[in-house]
Amino acid sequence: VELGFKSNICGLARVLQKDIDAVRDSDLSYAHLFIGTSPLHRDYKLKKSKEEILNQAIEAVEYAKDHGLTVEFSAEDATRTELNYLIEFYKGVEGAGADIINVPDTVGILVPSTTRDLIRILRKKINVPISLHFHNDFGLAVSNSIIGIEEGANQAHCTINGIGERAGNTSLEELVVSLKIAYGANIGVDTTKLYDTSNFIGSITGIKMPPTKPIVGENAFAHESGIHVDGILKNTSTYEPIPPELVGHKRRIALGKHTGHAGIKSKLEEFNIEVSPKQFENIYNQVKTLGDKGKCITDEDLKSIAITELSTSGKEYIKLLGLNVMTGESVSATATVRLSIEGKVLETSQIGVGPVDAAIGAIKSLVKETVDINLEEYRLEAVSGGTDALAETFVVISDNDGHRATGRATREDVIISSVVAVINSINRLLAIEKNS
Repeated sequence: VELGFKSNICGLARVLQKDIDAVRDSDLSYAHLFIGTSPLHRDYKLKKSKEEILNQAIEAVEYAKDHGLTVEFSAEDATRTELNYLIEFYKGVEGAGADIINVPDTVGILVPSTTRDLIRILRKKINVPISLHFHNDFGLAVSNSIIGIEEGANQAHCTINGIGERAGNTSLEELVVSLKIAYGANIGVDTTKLYDTSNFIGSITGIKMPPTKPIVGENAFAHESGIHVDGILKNTSTYEPIPPELVGHKRRIALGKHTGHAGIKSKLEEFNIEVSPKQFENIYNQVKTLGDKGKCITDEDLKSIAITELSTSGKEYIKLLGLNVMTGESVSATATVRLSIEGKVLETSQIGVGPVDAAIGAIKSLVKETVDINLEEYRLEAVSGGTDALAETFVVISDNDGHRATGRATREDVIISSVVAVINSINRLLAIEKNS
């Protein structure tokens, strides 16, 4: 209140004078009073009769009004309260001066048809504005709120990201966008702030939203399927009901097993990476292979795969035919490598201080008759986070004549990534030697 927010801040209070006084002491002018009205609440929680509960509610409203407060009143568990008593209760608190009556679906049991029936009846019986407070136990809070508004409700309680007890409450971002797009309603919300606000609330509450969360989820405007991506690239409305900019979000081409040529081509253009048709097919096949294994392929993964492909020599003098490694706490790391060297198949095993060292040692031994190499630099990095991150290896090798070549590889496995990077560098070195 002291910060001067334009919002009308409401204080929640039980039907007790001390609670109402606490609202007043907070310099608030708006009190939301509540008491349970269903048989379950009357008999087990409150242990009071219908008459006692109604009288207590009326007295609380009168007290709050006498002290200058705007009053909204909730019959807690209204949707499991007998209809005749619910109407009697609401008319009683309305007569005592309540400015708004609220209809809580406390355990989220409403469906659209029962919502329509209930609000339609209450709208005919109640003269003051009607407010809705719906829970999402059946995943219907937003749908029910929309139906309630259609039937004349004036207000809906919402929360950012739909956070709340159990399965949550009506999601503000979903309801706002639905009313704006489907009904053309102007309710004074700057929708371009919704995505950032959602992330902010998620960060301070520690409640992470699922990627498929409508409007604000990370996948809300992500497209992977080849058919969908092709359509999006031609006209975004083909597979998007609203532009992501409307809610402050961004469109994203996702990479995975369903990715088509158009999606990968679009991503490479976004990164300003130009490749030949053959290089593109190699990149595409790597992405599909990773996607088929369930790997979530990030933009950084694709960049690394593309750069590796671009850095690979055009001619393969040496090809990897097989690789087996054995390592353990009490076992010397051993690698068996089989190569095709200019058409000749050779195989050897080598022991090393680790599986990568053993594998590279085996390669050096196999190619020694063709080219004697020295490993000058070896660098290994995880392309993205997680235990399934792609491994990117960069190496620099040289021969005895001073020729130097680099090699790069990106694979799921650290050892394979290292071996392929070394082989790529040898192929580049041989190309340099043969052209010098």
